[in-house]
Amino acid sequence: MQSKDYGDDVLAGDWRRPRKGQIPEIPAEIDLVVEDPGSGFCGAVVSCDKFGVTLEDRFGKRRVFPLAKAGFLIDGKPVTLVRPAGVTGTTGATGARGVTGSGSARSARSARSASGSIAVPGLRARVAKESRIYVEGVHDAELVEKIWGHDLRVEGIVVEYLEGIDDLPAIVEEFGPGPERKLGVLVDHLVTGSKESRIASQVSSPHVLITGHPFIDIWEAVKPAAVGIPGWPRIPRGVPWKEGVLGALGWGDNVGEAWKRILRSVSTYTDLEPELLGRVEELIDFVTVPQNP
Repeated sequence: MQSKDYGDDVLAGDWRRPRKGQIPEIPAEIDLVVEDPGSGFCGAVVSCDKFGVTLEDRFGKRRVFPLAKAGFLIDGKPVTLVRPAGVTGTTGATGARGVTGSGSARSARSARSASGSIAVPGLRARVAKESRIYVEGVHDAELVEKIWGHDLRVEGIVVEYLEGIDDLPAIVEEFGPGPERKLGVLVDHLVTGSKESRIASQVSSPHVLITGHPFIDIWEAVKPAAVGIPGWPRIPRGVPWKEGVLGALGWGDNVGEAWKRILRSVSTYTDLEPELLGRVEELIDFVTVPQNP
């Protein structure tokens, strides 16, 4: 997570056109994360044979690419994938792995991240893309990082917090969205007739997606059972919501400590309400999937 301040385009330069002879050959080992720049498809290697390599993205979607194809990207740098030592046979329709090693057999199913996506062991964060996801506050950012942090590092997407959306139209204009610089915004209490919905309606760029959940605050997006309470209390109008919740639950008056307690109770996506899960996945998809020309 970062503040709104970020540097110049780290992907600038003619990085897609290295001189002949300078593209390294990398074995297509299981769980290696690569990107096909032509289609924008990014995923982990799940199988490899003498004809091709199969990649699986964080949604479980698979695509097969020619093995010796030059121009795959790893951490933003071009590589040519080659067969690892020990590859025998071909990958069948059942999805059997074509890579065999000298050690114990690999599990047929990769471990899952907190968001339920396929975890990539030993992941190194990709170079950050220009596209961003904005959320309203630091608590929103911390929750997104805890559940979707792995996915965001695979995709090279940075989450930033705004400290409210009252100035959202100006913030979007300052960001300067475009086809290769998309912006996703997660808004609290985005329901018909709310102040938030009126502000969101002022932004109409096709390169910006504003979506949100119906909860007054991101705290409510955590299932009460995960926190160990029967339900989130209803707070009367005119009473600051967080302070009202603390009083109703008998949690004292320290908002920061209360949030730490809530965040500690969250370990996987199953601890969150579906209304939040779907919106965050939608935003990640929007800022990572290339637009049609």
